[in-house]
Amino acid sequence: MLKAKQILGSSSSSACGCFCVPHRLRKPCSNFPLFARRPIEATLSKSSKPHFLASQCRRGFFFNALHMSYIHSGSPPDGVSRPSPSTGITRKIKFCQSCGSPTKYEIPDGEDKTRAICTRCGSITYENPKMVVGCLVEHENKILLCKRNIQPSHGLWTLPAGFMEIGESATEGAIRETWEEANAEVEVQSPFALLDIPLIGHTYVIFLAKLKRLHFSPGPESSECQLFALEDIPLDSLAFSSILITIQMYLEDIKMGRPKFHYGVINKR
Repeated sequence: MLKAKQILGSSSSSACGCFCVPHRLRKPCSNFPLFARRPIEATLSKSSKPHFLASQCRRGFFFNALHMSYIHSGSPPDGVSRPSPSTGITRKIKFCQSCGSPTKYEIPDGEDKTRAICTRCGSITYENPKMVVGCLVEHENKILLCKRNIQPSHGLWTLPAGFMEIGESATEGAIRETWEEANAEVEVQSPFALLDIPLIGHTYVIFLAKLKRLHFSPGPESSECQLFALEDIPLDSLAFSSILITIQMYLEDIKMGRPKFHYGVINKR
């Protein structure tokens, strides 16, 4: 089974779910090589310069990094609590997607959650999480970042990533997003991070990838694309908490000798 450890830290957050993570991680707590060995600590870095993440954020949100490691046990160890499910933000569905009639919100028979139910045909509209896929592109001890040319987080840097489309696999979506945002042809090497954000219904899947050829340029959603040496990555100017966490884990893995697969849950409340 999986042993879950929660690490709770205070943080500033904006409506888009961004917060600042300090440039350090805690001591190792697992020997299983496929999962993150060091849980993420989330606090507002005192040394960080003011930027969008800090200046546009409001207090009152918290962050749970869920550190997973494999153990052979039938029950959770003493002192380890299970994380409680997050209540996500759902949109108000006023009309039926099948016939267009008004909906009402009730708990359907045999279920335990309130759903949008058509008042005419009885169809139930279910809301499901969306998957964001992208690539952490490595090249000669550098990584590829794109500066966003659209909202949210216009003008901040990010890994090439976006919503997965119907009819494509996660790797195909990550490759497509990298091409659309950076005009870069890449070859996926391995999965690197899976981060759940239950509150907004997003799951991030980030893959390690290599450039097929040394060519990239900004796509329509990017104003700049650049290969950054690891020591020059603009950590104070990254667009999203998920991207910041992913890069922090990658930097720590490089210090430890090799990248591993990481799984985490970002909770805000």
